[in-house]
Amino acid sequence: MDQQKILELAGRLVLASSSGNNDEVRAVSEELSAILRQSDNGQSGAEPQSQTGFNGFLKFTLQEVSKMPKDFTNYFRAEGCTVHYRKRRRGNSISYEARYRRHGYNISVSGTTLQAVKQKFIKALKESESPRDMYGIPKTFDKFAVYYFENFWKRKVAPETYINSMYKYKNHIKAYFGDKPLAQITPKNCQDLLDGIKAKGYGKTADEVYSMLNGIFNAAIKHRIIMYNPLELVVHTQHERVHGRALTCEEESRLMAAFAGTKYQLLFAVALYTGLRPNEYKTARREGDFIVAVNSKQKNGKVKYKKIPVTPMLRPYLEGAGEFVFPGARYMRDKLREVLPELILYDLRRTFNTRCVECGVTDMARKLFMGHSLGKLDSAYTDVSDDYLMAEGEKLKYDLPPILPPI
Repeated sequence: MDQQKILELAGRLVLASSSGNNDEVRAVSEELSAILRQSDNGQSGAEPQSQTGFNGFLKFTLQEVSKMPKDFTNYFRAEGCTVHYRKRRRGNSISYEARYRRHGYNISVSGTTLQAVKQKFIKALKESESPRDMYGIPKTFDKFAVYYFENFWKRKVAPETYINSMYKYKNHIKAYFGDKPLAQITPKNCQDLLDGIKAKGYGKTADEVYSMLNGIFNAAIKHRIIMYNPLELVVHTQHERVHGRALTCEEESRLMAAFAGTKYQLLFAVALYTGLRPNEYKTARREGDFIVAVNSKQKNGKVKYKKIPVTPMLRPYLEGAGEFVFPGARYMRDKLREVLPELILYDLRRTFNTRCVECGVTDMARKLFMGHSLGKLDSAYTDVSDDYLMAEGEKLKYDLPPILPPI
């Protein structure tokens, strides 16, 4: 056997494989196989040394390659669709062993014929852990979704948003897809899920589910688990959202009068005259002439507080009051419906924003009170004083109609 020639061809094979030159890989592989066959045919008597070591290349047809995992075939084709094998003789029996230890795979199979070895190799590929699995990236839907949520999406949203979204994920998405392999999810699966949610009248939930699915599938594409986003073929139209409305002055007066003498009068006054979001109620506290609360719209895990001055409308309800402790938003919502059944807690926030506009509060002060973004330029170069905020807050003063007792 021409050992020097084999080493030379092996070097050319490695170089061609690393450069992606498929034609060169095939040519060198065939030449190397021919040399090995000639060596085997030219020897008799004792078992050739090559039959106990490297013996040749196991060549796969395109049809056989198509049965392999897709994430494996890309670089396997670049290598010429070949696997090293060796021939073993024990007495009168002959067997073949093929090994593949590259790109994170460690596969070893054997059989009495080369065709049997190829079939076992394909089966072992399907059953083995791919490099992605070895790196801790799952391929089934629920496991990957949790991986994506915990490592990436969670960093982009407010904690309250994350908690609420997880409820929707478990109830609607996880319950539907479970641990189905991501690569097996079709556009029809997604279309049926969204259509089912819409059929129940949950238009907003369908929008949120679509958004979550889009994030999961796009993350799977970036991790090279799937090739395309199945939502690309899905027909989905965002439902038309019906926004709430501000309370009238008469409704505002009725709400305050309904809870006179109870702790809820103070709590509704704070909610109504600060414009806090319902999920911010529990963080609210008084600091001198201001109500301070966490701005729940901050992302990336940052905690930022907003300050709303004690306005003329709120001031009377704070006289002699101690700390205010809000119950859960659900209890506040139920109490609101006792007086104004058609309204929601967010309507109190809309009322505050509306009154700021009607009373001439500047846009910058109103945005700061509401916890809205000022924009990159204003956020970077604006730092208003407490005196400015107090002066703007004093503008919030208007008359409410008296609530007369029933005749």
